[in-house]
Amino acid sequence: MTTITINEVGMRDGLQSLQAIMPTAAKYEWIDAAYAAGVRHMEVASFVPAKLLPQMADAKKVVAHALSYPELVVTVLAPNLRGCLDALESGAHRIIAPVSVSAAHSLANVRRTPLEMVAELARMCRLRDEMGLLSVKVIAGMSVAFGCTLQGDVPLADLCEITRHVLDAGCDQVSLADSTGYANPSQVATTLQAVRAIAGERLRSAHFHDTRGLALANSLVAVQQGITELDASLAGLGGCPFAPGVSGNTVTEDLVFMLNSMGFNTGIDLAALIASRDLLSAALPDEQLFGCIARAGLPLNYKPAVECQPLQIGQIEGIRNV
Repeated sequence: MTTITINEVGMRDGLQSLQAIMPTAAKYEWIDAAYAAGVRHMEVASFVPAKLLPQMADAKKVVAHALSYPELVVTVLAPNLRGCLDALESGAHRIIAPVSVSAAHSLANVRRTPLEMVAELARMCRLRDEMGLLSVKVIAGMSVAFGCTLQGDVPLADLCEITRHVLDAGCDQVSLADSTGYANPSQVATTLQAVRAIAGERLRSAHFHDTRGLALANSLVAVQQGITELDASLAGLGGCPFAPGVSGNTVTEDLVFMLNSMGFNTGIDLAALIASRDLLSAALPDEQLFGCIARAGLPLNYKPAVECQPLQIGQIEGIRNV
């Protein structure tokens, strides 16, 4: 039975695009609930200046809370060398460096050209090595890999070229991101095949947005093409600031339902995951929550591939590594 890792990115990609700021205590509760439901990979914070992104001002505290759980892989985003240093000092297990394939998006997002960001990625990898933290994985997050609201078409040749550069820069993993919801299933298959010919096993993950309703279809094609890790956000929270009108990321609950129903193992208890949406409603009452399975409910014939044994929230205190 194939296992698909679901990386919950709502605490970072979901929250950083909102005007509202989720209280730190609520972020802790979200991590608690996700872990209790069986989520074992979470992207919990972004290390950027608080004046630029106040939603992430508590990044170190949130990472520390996440690290208190055994077997939880904690991922953060760092757009530059300073952010990488903070991320390394926080103890996070993985660091994503956003490398936009589109020059227009790269300049708007990180104020660097794609090749300048590749050079920064190389410096981040060297810093990790110099600090002796070789177990920390550096991931090249290839933003707008399928299309860009600022540039339009993103040629596959450009993506392949930048992929070669990030591999030479020393990244441990490549993740393809449909940051603005331009991808379609056919394009996903073609793109993954082309990038895998370059990156091999270092291409393991993908990140889709549901801007045009294709996140689940694109995710399924990615799995069929050998991707074993998919990003998703509880209630589809978040989106890209350069894609107006977006409906957010892949909905974690809908993705888990699809995969579990098809016989893939995610290790996640869907009922517990759906129940955790109440935390978002309480902490972010003015935000729209997305998701079909939460609205329609589980069908009577629903049988997940593997029966999970979710933890009760009250059991969590006894298993933390504190």
